[in-house]
Amino acid sequence: MADETSNNEAVELVDGHVETVDVSHHPDPSIPDTDLSLADIERRRSHPAQWIVYLVALLFAVVVPYWFGRTLAVDHTQWVVAHMDMFTPRGVAFMTWIVTVATFTGLGLAVVESRSWLWRIVFCVGLAAEQFIGGVSLLKWDFWYSTYVVYGDAARMANAANLGIIAAGFGIAVYAVLWVGLLVTIRKESPLNVLTRSWASFILFFVIETAALLIVMFGGLLTTV
Repeated sequence: MADETSNNEAVELVDGHVETVDVSHHPDPSIPDTDLSLADIERRRSHPAQWIVYLVALLFAVVVPYWFGRTLAVDHTQWVVAHMDMFTPRGVAFMTWIVTVATFTGLGLAVVESRSWLWRIVFCVGLAAEQFIGGVSLLKWDFWYSTYVVYGDAARMANAANLGIIAAGFGIAVYAVLWVGLLVTIRKESPLNVLTRSWASFILFFVIETAALLIVMFGGLLTTV
């Protein structure tokens, strides 16, 4: 029980003795008085105009680059072939794999670092690049028919580009299944719970993606399709 005095002191019972102790002043409030509700403050911080612009940019990144790449493949085939011949099939698969992995890495970091716009921009730019490559290489599940019709004997480069993208996509799918499985099966008090940490998640992601790339580059797929 304490009796507060005017000079910001209080009388308290300490170890069986009555003593007068100082009481700290309450700090000044860091948030100024306002008539706005918490919902109003959060709404102002959300910047809806920025999100609208970003969603429009994402839609643009999905549609326009793919259309432009497909137009180049169909209407300027020889020009595309001439520029693709500067690379090897493994080099093309590696580059498209990097673009796809970078795109989904940006997406993952945008979720983790939700307050930063950097990774959202990385995801948008990477998505546009991936869609452009997909358009040039006529990306779809049975792409080898389309690439042979358009590119003929030079289709191996477009096929390699598609395999790089698909390898990264399969890696992401395998990672998602394993990650969800770890979250469901591992208890919080288990020592294995360290595998669910964000840094462990990214290590697992890149290990799986590297394995998928090695299968494509050295598993004979580049010479099969």
